[in-house]
Amino acid sequence: MRPANRLRWRLTLLYCLVTVVSGAVLLILVASLARALPEADRLTMLPGGMEPPAPPPQPRPVPGPARVPDGIPGDIQSVNDVLTVPLIALLIMVPLSLGLGWLIAGRMLRPIRAMTGTLQRISGRNVHERLALAGPRDEFKDLADTIDGLLGRLETALDGHKRFVANAAHELRTPLAVEHALLEEPLIDAGATVESYRANFEQLLAVNRHRGALLESLLTLAGSESAREEGEPVELDEVVTAALAERSAEVERHGLRAETVIRPATTVGDRVLLTRLVANLLDNAIHYNEPGGTIEIGVRTIDGRVRLIVANTGARVPAGDVERLFEPFQRLRRVADDGHHGLGLSIVRAIAQAHAAQLVAEARPSGGLSVEVHFPAWDAAGRSTHVP
Repeated sequence: MRPANRLRWRLTLLYCLVTVVSGAVLLILVASLARALPEADRLTMLPGGMEPPAPPPQPRPVPGPARVPDGIPGDIQSVNDVLTVPLIALLIMVPLSLGLGWLIAGRMLRPIRAMTGTLQRISGRNVHERLALAGPRDEFKDLADTIDGLLGRLETALDGHKRFVANAAHELRTPLAVEHALLEEPLIDAGATVESYRANFEQLLAVNRHRGALLESLLTLAGSESAREEGEPVELDEVVTAALAERSAEVERHGLRAETVIRPATTVGDRVLLTRLVANLLDNAIHYNEPGGTIEIGVRTIDGRVRLIVANTGARVPAGDVERLFEPFQRLRRVADDGHHGLGLSIVRAIAQAHAAQLVAEARPSGGLSVEVHFPAWDAAGRSTHVP
């Protein structure tokens, strides 16, 4: 028996067993009814509807001791005659039911074989293919549609992974090239001095710090994407206040003005990751602002959701580029050595998804970007008021 036909054989035997059991039960019912019928009605149930021959005349019985007649009693013989034909029919139905069960099982399993063949052909190169099972809505159609949805999500994840790897390789290639040049320069220059060596080493340290920050951001992004929704209560208002205080000097250095509306608000999650989310939003609002601009920060609880809002002035952002800014290594004004890696907002999105939060971003008509993150609130009873 081939492994591919095991389920088909099981269904065939099951169909045959149901047929045999049903026939046997029917025979038992017929036998029981035959025994319960009167003698006259029982005789009419003989095969072919034939009446039994009239018994020969018997001599008048002579008084004496009673004698048991020889042979099988008449009622048992009648029942056996009644069951003979159905029993033969049941024996004929056994191989017939096996054949019909085999055909029916094959017909029922045909969609499964089609889906299995298609899935075996799908790989990373043709993950865009779908099962696309035709026919009316049933269990097989629902299963095929569910698998198609899963393939769609896998295709999106694979495409994002490929872009991420390509962008990461590009970002890491630049500092490696700079390091190679700085190391090679004093070796080529025969008149290199201690001062030139020192200058090169200082640049190497700066490049090394830049690459370390990039790797740390990559690790944070990977860790936040795999984080679980469970966590501890976090006072988001305190996190925002602390992060803003740490950046007060930088805000003043850029000539910015911070407008805050911060109310007590508690959510649930990982405090370290939430601190990184707030820090990235504030850094983005500071670095992509304009001299004399403003930063608007708001934290409050509305309708069972903790809402964090960070908006900034600055250059106009095309509406079609807003979603792209949340992809890894994407910047509105890309400069290779500006100290930023283009990972800040992608980390924000990953952390928000890990905390079952809704992220809403839009370009401001006057310039700049507005980002809102809606977290599940933590109520006084210690429950997360998660609202889809």
